[in-house]
Amino acid sequence: MSEKVISGSRNVAIVGPYLSGKTTLLESLLFVTGAISRKGSVKDGNTIGDSAGEARDRRMSVEVSAASTEYNNTRFTFIDCPGSVEFAQETYNALIGVDAAIVVCEPIRDRVLTLAPLFKFLDDWEIPHLVFVNKMDRANIHVLETLHALKAVSSRPLVAHQYPIMQGEELTGFIDMVSEQAYQYHPGAPADPIPFPEHLKAEEHTARAEMLEALANFDDHLLEELLEDIEPPQEEILSDLKMELGADLVVPVFFGVAEQDYGVRPLLEALLREAPEPESTAQRRLKDSKASNTPLAQVLKTYYTPQGGKLSLVRVWQGKLTDGIVLNGVRAGGIYRLMGQQQHSVNEVGAGEIVALSRLEGIKTGDILSTGQAIALSKVEQLEPVYALAITPEKRNDEVKLSAAITKLLEEDPSLAWEQHGDTHEVILWGQGEIHLQVALDRLRRKYNLPMSTHLPQVPYKETIRKTVNSVHGRYKHQSGGHGQFGDVFLDIKPLPRGEGFNFKETIVGGVVPRQYIPGVEMGVREFLSHGPLGFPVVDVAVTLTNGSYHNVDSSEQAFKQAARLAMQTGIPQAQPTLLEPILRIQVTTPSEFTSKVLQLLSGRRGQILGYEGRDDWQGWDNISAYLPQAEMQDFIVELRSLTLGVGYFHWEYDHLQEVPEKLAERVLASNGNGANGNSK
Repeated sequence: MSEKVISGSRNVAIVGPYLSGKTTLLESLLFVTGAISRKGSVKDGNTIGDSAGEARDRRMSVEVSAASTEYNNTRFTFIDCPGSVEFAQETYNALIGVDAAIVVCEPIRDRVLTLAPLFKFLDDWEIPHLVFVNKMDRANIHVLETLHALKAVSSRPLVAHQYPIMQGEELTGFIDMVSEQAYQYHPGAPADPIPFPEHLKAEEHTARAEMLEALANFDDHLLEELLEDIEPPQEEILSDLKMELGADLVVPVFFGVAEQDYGVRPLLEALLREAPEPESTAQRRLKDSKASNTPLAQVLKTYYTPQGGKLSLVRVWQGKLTDGIVLNGVRAGGIYRLMGQQQHSVNEVGAGEIVALSRLEGIKTGDILSTGQAIALSKVEQLEPVYALAITPEKRNDEVKLSAAITKLLEEDPSLAWEQHGDTHEVILWGQGEIHLQVALDRLRRKYNLPMSTHLPQVPYKETIRKTVNSVHGRYKHQSGGHGQFGDVFLDIKPLPRGEGFNFKETIVGGVVPRQYIPGVEMGVREFLSHGPLGFPVVDVAVTLTNGSYHNVDSSEQAFKQAARLAMQTGIPQAQPTLLEPILRIQVTTPSEFTSKVLQLLSGRRGQILGYEGRDDWQGWDNISAYLPQAEMQDFIVELRSLTLGVGYFHWEYDHLQEVPEKLAERVLASNGNGANGNSK
C-alpha cells in the first residue's frame, strides 16, 4: 500500500447483529476505495474480514479484523466486529478506540430490537455512530416504518440522511436529504444525479422535516429559521450534522445494498465530511489530561498468529510510535498496518492511527501503553461468563502444555475464563455461549495442537446431616510386631445452621486423650468430611471429641486420626445425611415485552422469583432477580437468548446451599454411581 503523505485519518468500527452484512460492507468499502481489486464473499470464505479458520468454517465473524485503505487523501482504518452476542466483548474492546461506528442492520422489524444493547453501549461511551440499513433489496417494511422501529431502540434521535428510491423490492437510488438531490445507482460505478421523483415528495418532505427538527434541538439559529419558514443553507445543515454526530447527539441513517456497492460511496463521503477527526476523539477520551507529545496508546485486541507470533492492535492517542519503541518497559518488535491477516510494515505512525505492534510480551488487551507514566484511561468491563464446559486433553501427555495455551487463549479473548474446580477437580472453560467455547476449542486444536475432549461440568453438590448423634465410638487397634497402633475416641456429631461450615472442639477431662493426639482426631474428622457417605463433601457439621483412651506405647497421632475416621464412618450415616445443591442469585436483564416469558423460564427451572422492576437507565427493559439452582444454569443462557431475540442476559453469583428435593436427589445419587463426586450429565 502506498505510503504517500496523508492529510487526515478516520478510524471506523463496523458493528451490528449477526447476518446483517458487516463483512460484506467492509469488502465493498475496500473495493470502492481501491484497496482490493476484487471483492470476496462470506459464502466463498475469501473475505478480508473473516480470514481466520474458525470464522470461515462457520461463515461468521468470531474476532475483530482491521483493514486500512485510502480515500480522498484520508486514511481509513475499518474495524470489522463480530455480530454474534457471544463475541460482544471483542466488539466492545475495539469500539473504545474508534472515531465513529457504522451500525449495520437489516430492514426487518423483528430484528431491530437486537440493536438495543449495541446502541446503549455506544451511547454510554458517547461514541459517534451512523446507521447503514443494509439489504434494502430484501426490505419487508416501508422505509418510514424502518426509521420508526430504529428510533424505538435508540436513546439518541435518528435522522434520515437519505431517502431510498425503490422500484418494487429493488433499490434503484436515493435522495440526499441535505441537498434534496436525487441519484440513481449503477452497478460498479458512482450514482448519477436524476430529477427528483415526484411520487416521493410528500414522504421525503416528512422525513426531512423530522431531520431538521432533530438538528434544531441543538441549534437555536436553525430553530429560528424553521419557525420563520426559512430554508437553511446546506452548509449549515452539514455543519450541524458534523457537530451533533461528533458529540453523539444524533444518529444519521443511510440505506443501501452492500453486496452491490449501493449506498457505500455516500456513506464514505459522510464519514469523510461529518465523522469526527481523531483529534476530537482523543480530546474526548483524554479530557482530564493535558496535551502532550509523550507516546500513549491503548491495546484494542491481541492476536497470536502462526507466523508472526503475538500482535497487539493499538490505538495511538498521542505522540508518535517509532520502530523499536519501548512501551511499558517492553520493546515493540515492529509496527504494521493490517489488511485482515496481511501485515504492511511501517517505521513510524502518529496520533490517531490504529496499527499492530508485534511481540509486546506481557501486555494484555485494554492495557495503556506509554514511554513514560501512562495516563489512566477507561477500560471496558469484562463480561461475566455464562456457559461452561469441562475440558480434558485427548492425549494425556498434553496436560503439561494446557496451562500455557489457555493463558494465550485468554490474552486473545478476555471474555473467556478458566478454573480448576476444587471439589470436582475438573478443568472448566467458561465463556459467553456454546459457539464461543467451540471457537476457543478450535483455536486450541489449530494453533497449539491441543485437541480436547469435553463434557458438561459436574455440579459441585455437598451433603450435610439433619440429626444429632452422640457418643459415636471409634477405635483403631493394629499390631504387627514392635510398636502397635492404638487410638480410641468418642465423638458427638450435630448439624449446624446452613452456611456455618465445620466446627471442631473437645471436652476432654482427665487426659483420657493426651493433648498431642487431639490434632490427629481433628485431621481424621476433616479427611472423612471431604467425601461423605453420599459421595460429596460434608458441610455444616459440628464435631466434639468427648472421651477416649490411649496406650502409653502404641498410641500416636496417626492412630487417633484413624480412630476418628472410623467414628465418623459410623456416625454420619446415622445422622440422616442429605444432599445439598448450590443456589445462585441471578439478575436477568430483558426487554419488558419478554419479562413474562422469562419469569416462566425461571419458574420452570426451579427458580425462586425475588422480584422485578424497570431499569432506570434503560427505558423499556426490566431487571428480574431470582434464586436459581446451579444444576439448572448450564444451558439457561441458550433458552434465555432464544426467548429474547438474543438480547437477554444475566449476572450471577453463588449465594447459598439448599437441600435437593427428594425425587431429584434420588436421580442425582443414582447417576453418580456409589458416590462418584459430581453430576455426570
